[in-house]
Amino acid sequence: MSGTALPIVYAGTPETAVAPLEALHEDPRIEVRAVLTREDAPVGRKRVMTPSAVGRRAEELGLPVLKANRVTPEVQQALRAKGARIGAVVAYGALLPRPALDVFEHGWINLHFSLLPQWRGAAPVQRALMAGDTVVGASTFVLDEGMDTGPVVGTLTDKVREEDTAGTVLARLAREGSPLLAESLLGVASEAVHPEAQRGEPSAAPKLTGADARITWQHPAVAVAHHVRGVTPEPGAWTEFEGQRLKVDRVVPAPGVTGIAPGHVVIREKRVYAGTGSYAVELTRVQPGGKKPMAALDWARGTQHREQVAFT
Repeated sequence: MSGTALPIVYAGTPETAVAPLEALHEDPRIEVRAVLTREDAPVGRKRVMTPSAVGRRAEELGLPVLKANRVTPEVQQALRAKGARIGAVVAYGALLPRPALDVFEHGWINLHFSLLPQWRGAAPVQRALMAGDTVVGASTFVLDEGMDTGPVVGTLTDKVREEDTAGTVLARLAREGSPLLAESLLGVASEAVHPEAQRGEPSAAPKLTGADARITWQHPAVAVAHHVRGVTPEPGAWTEFEGQRLKVDRVVPAPGVTGIAPGHVVIREKRVYAGTGSYAVELTRVQPGGKKPMAALDWARGTQHREQVAFT
């Protein structure tokens, strides 16, 4: 950039988007002129109005913060006044209308946590893990009016590890994707990089709801394990026990444990197993409603006076 830092605006909201913001702020080739994030939202039982993770970190870094849930003409004018040449987006949480896409000379570059066109939408990592994908990745692309449909600038891939959950994969891709985002911004702004149209069959990754996180014990053990890791930590896998929600942490397929009906729970050799549509899965940690997380064995021992322990 002829020895001059590239002026940008950064748009993001959740914790996942903090690492890329920090990386861009620390990059001497880039100047973050302002940060766009969603408005403060109520958090916790007391519904305390709380800034987004990105908004809070931006303020700590001394960066100007714009808070908006929609990029209205007034917000567009405020963005334009920052004098940025290009925008960066990581999980901002709202589609940008056409006028907003044209605010900057070189548009907006989005860091998305999938290998596009796979898993377009709000929950790409979660849906990938739920589907049993063994390879995940991140893509940078030029925003257009569609849902993650713009031309791709660059990609990176990563393998799913044995202990991974959606939370760990997202955190890792956010860190590893930060250099990719920086190089994509610089490349597009300097016209040294030419984005290419997406190729392949697209798949959708809509936002997860609480209902999506409910475990179906009639599914095979491997599918149950994939489901649990995909919805951990949010919205959190759960099942129903005696009319109340019971949150379920990581489960481990146990091919050698058979003969347990789907959803039924047994203790064998100080291990807790739940039946599925195939063989059992081992439960590691659970959280009864209104209580702290606990070892599954401690919870199961507390149910032993019952004739039958089963999830619904």
